[in-house]
Order: sequence, then C-alpha cells, then structure tokens
Amino acid sequence: MAATETAERMRMHAPASRTQDETKHALKTTEFFAMVGVIGAILIATAVSDSLNDVRAWTLIAAVAIGYMISRGLAKSGTKYAGGEDPLNRDDR
Repeated sequence: MAATETAERMRMHAPASRTQDETKHALKTTEFFAMVGVIGAILIATAVSDSLNDVRAWTLIAAVAIGYMISRGLAKSGTKYAGGEDPLNRDDR
C-alpha cells in the first residue's frame, strides 16, 4: 500500500510534459526583423554612399545572414520537436 501511495505522490508532483516547441517560429522572433532591418540599411547605405561598393555590401549582407543562421541554430539546439507527425515522413495520398 505504501508503494502505491508513493508512486501516486510522485506522479502528482511530476512536471507536466511539454506540448509546444521551446523556440518560436523564425518569423516571430526579433532576430529576424533585426536581420531584415540591417540588410535594408546596408542596401540603402550602398545606394547613397560612394565609399561602400556592391562587393562590400553583399559581403556584409552574407555576414549578417550567416550570423542569423548561427543564432537560430543555437536557439534550436537541444530542443525536441513536439509536433504530432513527422513532416518528412508524411503519406500524402
């Protein structure tokens, strides 16, 4: 009897399992909008300035995009997909 009460007590105090992903969708983050804003600023500065040429601008844009991808990768590392189905193995008939 004591074993069942202990098991029941442990089940009551166990943390609830997560049903949502831990990280937000990419379009819902401020990182995405910051990246779009910085890329826009680089393109505007390239159009206005004589000292910033197109090769340097595209290099800066690539660096910003790489930084964004790394930050999203770090944000999602270690999290598990909590969806109900595997999107890669669906049977669309």
